Amino acid sequence: MIDRAVGLPVAKEGIPFIVVPAGLTLVSGWGGWTVAAVMGGLVTAFVVWFFRNPARVIPKDPHLVVAPGDGRVIAIEEEFEPRYLKERAVRVTIFLNVFNVHINRIPCDGVIEDVQYQPGAFLVASRPEATLRNEQNALMIRTVEGFKILCVQVAGLIARRIVCWASPRDQARRGERFGLIRFGSRMDTFLPLGTRLRVAVGDKVKGGETILGELP
Repeated sequence: MIDRAVGLPVAKEGIPFIVVPAGLTLVSGWGGWTVAAVMGGLVTAFVVWFFRNPARVIPKDPHLVVAPGDGRVIAIEEEFEPRYLKERAVRVTIFLNVFNVHINRIPCDGVIEDVQYQPGAFLVASRPEATLRNEQNALMIRTVEGFKILCVQVAGLIARRIVCWASPRDQARRGERFGLIRFGSRMDTFLPLGTRLRVAVGDKVKGGETILGELP
């Protein structure tokens, strides 16, 4: 898979959202409408910041699984995953608020076996029932050792646009950018039983950089 966002300061999907307030800011400035220009400038700055695309230092150990997104760990649960894995796994849920970086990253090296989009509701992403009911997009990754890692982009109350650049049979590289969710969301990562976790509920994580766990 080719990382489509390498070297870009902002995600290209954010450009239309930046151009509109930036244009209104310029028009307001030329027209002498100071208050409108200031407000437009603030909105433009926030949108640019929201779609920011920072570089990350990716851990090199091939047995490590990294966070697929920035945010806070709100749940770690062992459960049966009925849709894609069809087996028990450890789910690590990361909640992304509107102030987090929203670029999503591949959690581990391997091959993307499947990409499946599921339409659904737009419940608050932090609610447990959002795991199955919300609109989402799932990536199934198989490592060289044969472990299956499921990474799910989950839309939320405000986040209603999931973007995914990955396709089945793509080669997945840990830390590579594969998409984003606009505006606020969550990421679920299902890890094999026996994975040695490196995070706990309440921890803040960085996509592509923070280690979620070490594969058995």
